[in-house]
Amino acid sequence: MATHLVVGAGPVGTALALRLARAGRTVAVVTRSGRGPERPRVERVALDATDAQALAAAARGAGVLYNCANPGSYQAWERGWPPLAAAALHAAETSGAVLVTLGNLYGYGPVDGVMTRGLPLAASDHKGRLRARLWQEALAAHRAGRARVTEARASDYIGPTVPASHGLLPMYAASTLAGKTASVMADPDQPHTWTAVDDVAATLVALGADDRAWGSPWIVPANPPVTVREVLRQLGARAGTGEPRLRRVPRGMLRAGGLVVPLLREALGVLYQFDRPFVADGSAATREFGVRPTPWAEVLDATAQAWRARAAG
Repeated sequence: MATHLVVGAGPVGTALALRLARAGRTVAVVTRSGRGPERPRVERVALDATDAQALAAAARGAGVLYNCANPGSYQAWERGWPPLAAAALHAAETSGAVLVTLGNLYGYGPVDGVMTRGLPLAASDHKGRLRARLWQEALAAHRAGRARVTEARASDYIGPTVPASHGLLPMYAASTLAGKTASVMADPDQPHTWTAVDDVAATLVALGADDRAWGSPWIVPANPPVTVREVLRQLGARAGTGEPRLRRVPRGMLRAGGLVVPLLREALGVLYQFDRPFVADGSAATREFGVRPTPWAEVLDATAQAWRARAAG
């Protein structure tokens, strides 16, 4: 019987399952298709995670349930997130498993200064308001004694397994590492926090294992902020592709495109994250649980190699 149930097999869900398995834990990975990492101690389960009863049955006997799933593109969030979050919370309530949710920083909205975990949730976009509401619902269940919950809040991902479609940085890098000009949608010279996928996995493990984490959100520890231009420059130096060429798309053109392209319209709602410093402080998780970010040079070395190979392919 699995002692750890991981919902989702994206970059974080896969990294988490592998980390748990290496530590000797028995893991079940739940996805709609039944895909997931193939290795000893990891069971792959085909299951619709929005089916509350089926997920609760899968969680029976587990000590920790990690919700690392994502309903898909931004347009799918309003439809996909509520049933997924409700099913995970129901599974935690009925099984007694600790619910550890993979979250993001959208709920804080535009912030003047550094984001810390205790800041009020003041999202300016419907996607951030949605994530904030789902956290409040989980927290209410925790305070009522119906479940034990916590949330790890990560910034934009960086790492060799992050797909080119998963965020602006890998999308830009797909161009610059192929020697092409990248069309950037916001200011590439604003400081930005990047979260390594392996550091997200390490934080999720720590939060599920320590009762001091429960009933609170935690920001994933990360390296000091780096601008988009500088990250692309550092990746290019390691990949041997030279200085990145960037062309900023005028905001008016983006707004016009958003009238006909739903994904672009949704992206516009969170571009504030790149128009100003977007800096998150995960030091509380380092102090409490000993989670430290992977050295930046190691992250870049692994990422540059993988992303360059992908761009060349």
